[in-house]
Amino acid sequence: MIPKLSATQIAWRAAQDITDGAYVNLGIGFPEMVAKFQPPGRQAIFHTENGILGFGEAPAPGTEDWDLINAGKKAVTIRPGTAFFHHADSFAMVRGGHLDVAILGAYEVAETGDLANWSTGPRGVPAVGGAMDLVHGAKRVAVITDHVTRDGKPKLVQRCSLPLTGVACVTRIYTSLAVLDIDAGRFVLREKLPALSLDALQSLTGATLHLEGDVGDLIVPEL
Repeated sequence: MIPKLSATQIAWRAAQDITDGAYVNLGIGFPEMVAKFQPPGRQAIFHTENGILGFGEAPAPGTEDWDLINAGKKAVTIRPGTAFFHHADSFAMVRGGHLDVAILGAYEVAETGDLANWSTGPRGVPAVGGAMDLVHGAKRVAVITDHVTRDGKPKLVQRCSLPLTGVACVTRIYTSLAVLDIDAGRFVLREKLPALSLDALQSLTGATLHLEGDVGDLIVPEL
């Protein structure tokens, strides 16, 4: 059986690359977990499309104020300096290039940086939502995802087959097996699980992996 990281471990690894004071938007669902794992001494300023900037962690169960929610309808807390604003102003921040990082989930990512993270299929959502704005408004777009689908097909591909969220927008991918950058239309491998051979990783990837220097070990804590 091929070893792989859990969703929590992928979120932890992505959090390590967020700089102190960065303005960050986390996609609905899986990406929201990234907020739990900020390194000591760093504090990102989290933004949500429904109009909050600088909110805090999730409240303890039973203490939620359901007037305070993020875009995924999860309860949040407020911190000193938290700001509230109109939905339209929130998207003006996104479209105006004021976010440093957007971290999103994915169905497919192409070697060109194209992203597909919504679907019109039977279990798909009815629309792309704010992701289309985020991928072209944030200064850096990262993806967190399992390396393959539930039936073992690659999620990192030469060309996306699903409707696109954005074109040439993704810069880094954190998967259950590796960390990769997209550079000049190529998947550049930066880290991989130590127990996984390069050949095995390539067999699970739908496009060629490129190496630039040494590949680091993808090591994360038990979470």
